[in-house]
Amino acid sequence: MSPVSTNDPAAGPRPAAGRLRRWVLPVKFPEPINPALVKQAEERADNAQNRISDKITAFSGSMLFVYIHVIWFGCWIGFGVEKYPFGLLTMIVSLEAIFLSTFVMISQNRADAKRQVIADEQWKTVQEEDDQNKQLLELSKQILHLTKEVRTLTDRHNSDTPSPSPAPARK
Repeated sequence: MSPVSTNDPAAGPRPAAGRLRRWVLPVKFPEPINPALVKQAEERADNAQNRISDKITAFSGSMLFVYIHVIWFGCWIGFGVEKYPFGLLTMIVSLEAIFLSTFVMISQNRADAKRQVIADEQWKTVQEEDDQNKQLLELSKQILHLTKEVRTLTDRHNSDTPSPSPAPARK
């Protein structure tokens, strides 16, 4: 028996199931590694409204959401739940569109908040680097000043002491 056909959960998901899951279920994004984003995500997760909004936005932005609606509309029309022009279906879909557009705006606000957190952290880093650059420039100036002093002292010392005269040549 091949490992793919076993029902052992330790064998892992079957390849076909994995492909189906990727096509149907919402994509799970990797956790942020930026410390500022991790902190912002933790703060968002503390609020139940944010968690619910994030779940709805993730689901409504998935292919599963599209497939459910295709099946729903097909069944509604195919089974003749109501007659053309489908007034109730139109009203339901309009209300759904209103709520989903709100969730899209919430998602955009969340994305803007993430971008702002990153921008703030980058600005802090730029400011720290600027301070470090100023310190390095000051140190470089001090090193240059000390080097000039050493050179001056060395030149003065060399001019004050007589240079050894070359030994007379022997015949």
